[in-house]
Amino acid sequence: MEKRLLSLALILFCLSNFQAQAQRYGTAVGLRFGNNSLGRTVGITAQQRITERLTLEGILQSDFSRNSNLSLLIEKHHPVISKRFNYYYGAGISFGKEESFEKMEDSKQIVQTYGNATTGVDLVTGFEMTLLNTVLSLDYKPNINIAGREDFYRGQVGISARMVLVKSKEQKKKQRQREKAKNSKQKSSNPSGIGSIFKKK
Repeated sequence: MEKRLLSLALILFCLSNFQAQAQRYGTAVGLRFGNNSLGRTVGITAQQRITERLTLEGILQSDFSRNSNLSLLIEKHHPVISKRFNYYYGAGISFGKEESFEKMEDSKQIVQTYGNATTGVDLVTGFEMTLLNTVLSLDYKPNINIAGREDFYRGQVGISARMVLVKSKEQKKKQRQREKAKNSKQKSSNPSGIGSIFKKK
């Protein structure tokens, strides 16, 4: 598994040279495949750029058996070679229904339960590249338990592929249009401005 992930990282690095075909994203939605010691998960991931280097990400994932959770993350991006190939890190909160393992010291047994309502803190770090209207990423997402399960820490490696729904240029254009419309509305509601106060009646 580690060799495959390393190979994927090298491929992403090499493909980043094709900058002419790439597009930065404003909104991207797709699939995320996760893997940890308990098994594999499949999920939906959505990213929304809120500033030049900050994004919000939501991840809903499940192993379709005993573990399902929702993560809400804020992530900061830093370009490596170009703005379309970057590393990122972030943190957020997670909620889920998960299995738990409790060690019984007296009997030397491990008691497994499932369906536990959990709350935790998620951290994330990874690499990301935008190419041919697709955002590809490789990340590591540790989870720190706050309530709901016995084990304090779980880590997960994830691979994501998201389709760009709104490009960065389109998002910035819409923001400028909204600002322009807002300014025009303010001017039309007060056409004479402050000077009107001093006009003679």
